[in-house]
Amino acid sequence: MDIKEIQNLIKFVAKSGATEVKLEMDDIKITIRTGALNSGQETTIVQQIPMAQAAAPQVQVEAPIAKKEADDDDDEDSKYITIKSPIIGTFYRKPSPDKPSFVEVGAMVNPGDVLCVIEAMKLFNDIESEVSGKIVKILIDDSSPVEFDQPLFLVDPS
Repeated sequence: MDIKEIQNLIKFVAKSGATEVKLEMDDIKITIRTGALNSGQETTIVQQIPMAQAAAPQVQVEAPIAKKEADDDDDEDSKYITIKSPIIGTFYRKPSPDKPSFVEVGAMVNPGDVLCVIEAMKLFNDIESEVSGKIVKILIDDSSPVEFDQPLFLVDPS
C-alpha cells in the first residue's frame, strides 16, 4: 500500500463520519481516528509489522472514554429532547451573515421549523425540528465544525 492509497483512505474515513477505522493486511496495520476525544484532529497510525508477527493474532483493548459532563448536568438535561446533527459539516445559526439567527434560546419551535444550516461539501442543508417545544440550550457556537450525531440543541417538549 503506497502513500497515495493511505491518503485517499484517510480522506474517505473523514468524509464517512466514522470515528475510528482499523485495517490490517499482511504486513501493514493502519488505525485512523477522526475527532479523537472531540479534539477536532485526525490521527493516523501506520505500523509496519514484521512477517513473523503478522501471523500472530492481534488483541487490542480499547480504553473506556471518561464522561464529559457531571452527573447533576445529566440529570438536569435528561428531561429535554436533544436534537443532533444528521451530517458532518459546519454549523451555522443564520441563513447568511446579515440575517438574524433561525432560533434563539427561549424560542418556540414546531416540527418542520428550520433550526440551523449545516454546510457539507459546499452544500447548505437546512436542519429542521422534528419536535415541538422551547429551545432551552444551543450547544454549538456559530461557524463551528460538527460531527455526525453531535448534540446541537436541547428542547423542552412541555
